[in-house]
Amino acid sequence: MLFRLSKYYKTMESATKNLKPRFDVEKMYKKYRKVLKGAKDGEVVTRFPPEPSGYLHIGHIKAALLNFHYSRMFKSKMILRFDDTNPSNEKKEFEEAILEDVKAMDIEYDMLTYTSNHFDLISEKCTWMLENGHAYCDDTPHEQMKKERMDGIASKCRDVAPEENLKIWEAMKKGEMREFCVRAKISATTKNKCMRDPVMYRHNTDPHPRTGTKYKVYPTYDFACPIIDSIEGVTYCMRTNEYADRNKQYAWFIKTMGIRNVKIYDYSRLNFIHTTLSKRKLNWFVENGLVEGWDDPRFPTFRGIYRRGLLLNTLVEFMLEQGPSKNTNLMEWDKLWALNKKNLDPISRRFTALNNERRAMITITNAADLDMSTTMVSMHPKNKEAGEKPFYKGDKLLMEPDDAETIEVGEKITLMKWGNFVVESKEVTEEGNFDIKLKATLEDNNYKGTKKLTWLVDREDLLVDVTFVEIGHLLKVKKLNDKETFESQINPDNRFETEAKGEAFIKTLQHGAYIQFERRGYYRLDKIKTKKNRVNYEFIYIPDGKSKNMSTLKFKIDPKLTA
Repeated sequence: MLFRLSKYYKTMESATKNLKPRFDVEKMYKKYRKVLKGAKDGEVVTRFPPEPSGYLHIGHIKAALLNFHYSRMFKSKMILRFDDTNPSNEKKEFEEAILEDVKAMDIEYDMLTYTSNHFDLISEKCTWMLENGHAYCDDTPHEQMKKERMDGIASKCRDVAPEENLKIWEAMKKGEMREFCVRAKISATTKNKCMRDPVMYRHNTDPHPRTGTKYKVYPTYDFACPIIDSIEGVTYCMRTNEYADRNKQYAWFIKTMGIRNVKIYDYSRLNFIHTTLSKRKLNWFVENGLVEGWDDPRFPTFRGIYRRGLLLNTLVEFMLEQGPSKNTNLMEWDKLWALNKKNLDPISRRFTALNNERRAMITITNAADLDMSTTMVSMHPKNKEAGEKPFYKGDKLLMEPDDAETIEVGEKITLMKWGNFVVESKEVTEEGNFDIKLKATLEDNNYKGTKKLTWLVDREDLLVDVTFVEIGHLLKVKKLNDKETFESQINPDNRFETEAKGEAFIKTLQHGAYIQFERRGYYRLDKIKTKKNRVNYEFIYIPDGKSKNMSTLKFKIDPKLTA
C-alpha cells in the first residue's frame, strides 16, 4: 500500500526545518544566467509538462527543478502543464501524486494547465494542416509504416488530395476509420528520421480522465507541444537532449502553422548506473509484485529516493550543480549520496542498536563499586538543538556480537560514553553466543589505541525491537542490454533485513525521522509496526556515498564509524 506522502512530508519538514542550504542559490543563479540567450528579467516563461502516466522519477526532478529555478533566476514565471494526450496510460492517481511531489519540492508554479484544455484548438490546427497540404491521413499498418520510415520510403497515402484527407479526418473524429492516423508531410527521406512524416493524431477509444468519451482521436506530444507552448506564452522550452533530433520538427510545426516562436534549450538527461527510468519497466516491477509500489525505496522515483533518505536540499543542490550542462554520461549514485550525507549529519540524532541474531552478554564484575545513576546526554555532539536523552548504566549489558569476536581476555576496551574496562573472561556457546565478564577501570582515562565499542543495558524495559533494512539496485547490470531479456538483468538480491535491539528512547521518534546509529551509519525510520505482538521499528539504511556492494554479512558494523 502506498504510504501517504502528506504525512511524511510534514515529518520531513519538522526534521529539516533548521537545515539551511550549504550552497548559495543566488551565486548559482548568476553563474548560469547567460545560458538562456536573450533572456530578460520578468520576461521568461518556462514550463514543466509531465504526463500523468506514472510517478515522478529522478529525471523528472531535474526537469522540474531546472525549469522552476530558471524562471526564478529571471524573476519570471513557470507553467505546470499536464500532457494528458494518452488516456490509456493516464490516471487521476498519477496527477494527484505529481501535484503533491511538486509541492514537496517547494516548486511554486504560476499556472496549472492541461493539454486537454486545448484539444479543440489542436484539432483545428490539424484541420488547417490537412487543408493546406501539410499533412495527410495514412492507413499503412503500424509495422510497415515503421519500416518505411526507417528505410526512407514514402507512404502510398502521401499524395492523396486534401479534400479526401479532410473527409477521412472528419470520420476519424467520429471514431470511424480507425485504421487511419494523421501524419505531417515533411519528408520521407531526410537523414533526421524524426522528420520523416511524424504522426500528429491517432485513435484512442479509452475514456479520458478529464474529457471522458468526447474525443476519439488524440494529438501526439510532438504535435501538441509546440502549439501549447506558443499559445501559453512559453519563451524557453527547456528539455533533455534526448529530444534534440526533434528540435527541427518542433521548429517546423511552429513555422508551418505561423504561430509565435519558442526558443529551445537542451540539457543533459540524467542516467544512473543500475537504474531504469522507463515507466513501462518500472510499472513491470510494480505489477509483478517485486516492489512495494511506486514509492519503494529501491525505485528512482521522487517518492522512492525520499523514502530512502534523500533530502530536498540535496536534490536542489545537486540539480543546480548539474546545471544546464549538455554532457550526457552514465552517473554513479555515490556523488548524490555523498552530498546528502553532508546535509544529513547536522540533523541526525545519535542512537545505538545491536545485532540480535546472536547474543553477546556482559557482566560487570565490580558493578557494586560504580555509580549507576541515570544521567542525560546530548543526542548530537555538535548540535545542542537536537536535545538530550537518558543515559542508562547497569551491571548486565549487551554488546555487538561482531565486537565480541574481536576482544581478548586481558584486553582493555572502551565502552562508548562510559569509560575503560578490562576483559576478565570470554566464553562462546555452540550457538555462537558470548558470555563476557568485564571489570570497570573508569579511573583510567587513557583511551588511546582502545577499541571503542557500542553497548546497551540488558533490561527489557530499556530495549526495543529494531529491523535494519539494507537495499541495493534492482538491476545487476550498469546499463540495460537490449540484446538480453529484461528479466535476465534483474538483481534478485536487492533487500536484506537484520533484526536488532535498540535503546528505548527510539520510541520517541516519529515516522520519517533521520538518525545515525553509532558505528553503523545513517538511517530513516520507515515503518512502525507490530511484529510477533511487539512493536517493531524498521529503519532503512541511507547510503553515504562510499562505494560498496550489498552486505552479505548483513550489516557487519564498521569499526571506523564512530559518533
